[in-house]
Amino acid sequence: MTVAAAEPSPGPVKAFLRLVMIEHSVFALPFAYIATLTAMFLDGDGEGEAGGGVVDWWTLLLVTLAMVGLRTFAMAANRIIDREIDARNPRTAQRELVTGAVSVRTAWTGALVALAVFLGCAALLNPLCLALAPVAVVPMVVYPYGKRFTDFPHAILGLAQAMGPVGGWLAVTGEWSWDAVLLGLAVGLWIGGFDLIYACQDVESDRRNGVRSVPARFGVAGALYGARACHAVTMGLFVWFAVATGGGVLLWLGLAVVAGAFVYEHSLVRPTDLSRLNRAFFTVNGFVGISLFVFALADLAVRGLGV
Repeated sequence: MTVAAAEPSPGPVKAFLRLVMIEHSVFALPFAYIATLTAMFLDGDGEGEAGGGVVDWWTLLLVTLAMVGLRTFAMAANRIIDREIDARNPRTAQRELVTGAVSVRTAWTGALVALAVFLGCAALLNPLCLALAPVAVVPMVVYPYGKRFTDFPHAILGLAQAMGPVGGWLAVTGEWSWDAVLLGLAVGLWIGGFDLIYACQDVESDRRNGVRSVPARFGVAGALYGARACHAVTMGLFVWFAVATGGGVLLWLGLAVVAGAFVYEHSLVRPTDLSRLNRAFFTVNGFVGISLFVFALADLAVRGLGV
């Protein structure tokens, strides 16, 4: 009889990256890039007309590293703080901190390295970014505790994610921008809305273990209605941002594509049928971020953003 060889366990770095789901950076990065590149374009002549602004690749690299660093810290902290809750939920019981594939010490080490990367990038960008960096860290730590004291932890997650576009804009200009806030709020509501959908799969476990969430408090139907409302407002804010920044035809086309994606996403999940939830969460929302970035980038290029 042949005995199959045991599958080798991943090294600590690979296991840590799996723990923080590094590939999910695709949800937040595109919008930070949209804000960063739009700010570069508008900062060229102050009015966003053709010929204004060029890509500052060094700033774009620092924004990328800062975003990935902060998100990695947030995910690691989330997993550390929630490891006992994860152990009681069948869906999350195989996460690396629960099974021991990653130790708490390794997770904290990775989290602190990621935090140092974020703070270092903020310092290299400009004084305002460095001064506001601790403000961006706070909701990242508060979020995992949110499910212990509020039925709306998704709102804290949305606030945390809203900071990406604002930070990207600040990285370029060093000045506050309400245009960036519009995009940040849109992103926060978008991510908060699809977190409402994602949380529906844990409703029974959450109620059993005393974990607070909108689905646990108001039911799956209530959470899905809330997600639809969030995404309707998201589209309104996207439109407002496009108007405020003088978006061209390609950006408007991208918004039409995103609107269609939202309609499709909400057609996939029903209170009595969550079988296609992962497609709604991962596939559609990944498409939303990447497609809007591609259209926004093409629009800026056509309007005169130089490289």
